Amino acid sequence: MDLPDFGIPPHLARRMSMAEQYEYLRTTFSRRRTLVTAGAVAGGLLTGCSSSSTPTTTKASPSPPARVHGSAVAPFGRHLALGADPKTQMRISWQLPLAVKKPYVRIGLAPDDLSRRIEAEVRALHTPGVTGVRLALDQYYVHAALDGLRPGTTYYYGVGHDGFDPAAPAHRSTVSSFRTAPASPESFVFTAFGDQGVGKAAAANDHVILRQQPAFHLHAGDICYADSNGKGIESDGYDPGFWDLFLKQNEQVARTVPWMVTTGNHDMEAWYSPEGYGGQLARWSLPDSGFDPRTAPGVYSFTYGNVGVVALDANDVSYEIPANLGYSDGRQTAWLDQRLGELRAAADVDFVVVYFHHCAYSTSAHASDGGVRAAWLPLFAKHQVDLVINGHNHVYERTDAIRNDEVGRAVPIGGSTDPTRDGIVYVTAGGGGRDLYGFPADVRESYEGRVHDHESVESFRWTKSQQSEKETVEWSRVRYRGFSLLKVEAEAGARPRLAVSALTSEGRRIDHFEVRRGT
Repeated sequence: MDLPDFGIPPHLARRMSMAEQYEYLRTTFSRRRTLVTAGAVAGGLLTGCSSSSTPTTTKASPSPPARVHGSAVAPFGRHLALGADPKTQMRISWQLPLAVKKPYVRIGLAPDDLSRRIEAEVRALHTPGVTGVRLALDQYYVHAALDGLRPGTTYYYGVGHDGFDPAAPAHRSTVSSFRTAPASPESFVFTAFGDQGVGKAAAANDHVILRQQPAFHLHAGDICYADSNGKGIESDGYDPGFWDLFLKQNEQVARTVPWMVTTGNHDMEAWYSPEGYGGQLARWSLPDSGFDPRTAPGVYSFTYGNVGVVALDANDVSYEIPANLGYSDGRQTAWLDQRLGELRAAADVDFVVVYFHHCAYSTSAHASDGGVRAAWLPLFAKHQVDLVINGHNHVYERTDAIRNDEVGRAVPIGGSTDPTRDGIVYVTAGGGGRDLYGFPADVRESYEGRVHDHESVESFRWTKSQQSEKETVEWSRVRYRGFSLLKVEAEAGARPRLAVSALTSEGRRIDHFEVRRGT
C-alpha cells in the first residue's frame, strides 16, 4: 500500500509489523489529553484516579484528535460476537490506531461481492496518564450490528473507512467470513477457556481452537490482564496497551469465530465507570438479552442450536474479591432465575450451559467461592443446568456430578452423567494462557493416561468475611496443571448429548465425558 508523506514513510511501513505501525502513528501525532467518554454506548464511563495516596492523573484542556488520511490507518483486532439471535444477528468489532472518518463494514455472499455496506459506530476510550507510571492513551474501538441475516449462511465481510476500502484489490486479503446459526438445531462444536492473556501459550491455544472449527468460543473472564493485580481498585497496575496486543493476537481466531466473553476480576478496570466496566463496554458488543448491557457487559444469554448459553458476572457475588460485590443489588440473580426458567421451558433447547469466572468448585490456588455457591447454585439445581464452566484458577479441574453440595454420581474419565438424576458437573478451564497454578502439595494430577484418584482432598472456600474456610472434598475427579481448553460437541436429534473433552495446548486429549438427560 502506498502511504502518503504525512503517514508512515513507505520504506518504513514495508518493514513494520502492525503493532510497530500503530506505535509509530500513535507517537508521531499529538494525542488528546482530556477525559472523554467511551463512546455513544458507554457514555460517562471514565472516572479519575488521583488521590493523596496515588500517583497524579494527567489532565489537560480538550483538543481535537489529530487526523491523518484514512489510507494511512489500517484496522486490526477484528472480533465477532453473536447477537441475541445467532440465526439472524452478528456483531463485528475492530480497533483503529487513530481516529478516522465514516467507518463501515462491507458484507456479501462471496468474497468478491461485498455489495452491502453498513455504517459502524466508534467508541473512543481515553485512559488518563499517571505521572511516572504511564502515558495517556486514546484507543478507538469500532462496532457494526448486522441484523436480518439468513440462518445457516456463510457471509463474507471486510471492515473499512474513508480511505481504506476492503473491497479494493490492495485490501482484498483483509476480507474474512462467518456463518450464522442454522434455522433448526444441528450438531455443532463450541470451545471454552478462561484466563488467557497475551503470550505464546495463549496463541498456541488459539491455534487449537481453530482446528476444532467451533461455532463460537466462550471466554470465562480474565480476558487480557491489562489490569495486572485483579483487585478492581485504582491502585492496581494497569496498562491499557495490552488490549491492543490481545486483540491483535486473537484476531486469527476471533475474526471468524464469535468470541463470547464475560468478566473476571482482572476485567474490573477501576479507571472507567460504571463499576470498572467502561473499557469492556467500549471494546465488546455482546448480546442484549434482557439484562442491562450498559452496566453489566458480561451478563447475557443466547441460544445456538439445541443449547441455551448463559454468561454471568461473578464479580457481583464473589466473597473472595469484593470490589463489585452486590453491585447489581440482586438484579442479576433474579434475571438468572427467570432466564434459566425460560430456557428450560423452550421446546428447542435440550441443554443449558452456564459460564462465569470465579469457581464454584475447585481445589487450586483460589479454591471455591462461597458467594457463587450461595447465590447461584440453588438456581442451577432448581433448573437442572447441564454444565457449568469457570476460569479463575489457572488449571484444568473437573468435578464429579454434584448434587446438594456432595457427589451425586462419580463421573470417571469417559463416563456419562444425567443432570436430572445425578447433579451438575463443574469444569474449571482456567488454562487459557496465563501463568499456571498448581494443586495442594499432597494431591497429584489425574487425567487421561495418568489417573491418580484421591478419595478426598483438603481444600477451602471463601466466606462472606473474606476468610478461607477449610473443607474436605470428594468431588475433584480430574486435575491437570497445563495450558488447555474445553471442547464441547452438542449433538441434536433423537438422542441429544453433550460430548465434553479437554485438550492441551498441543491438542492432546486429557479428559472426556458425556452429558445426557433423562437416561
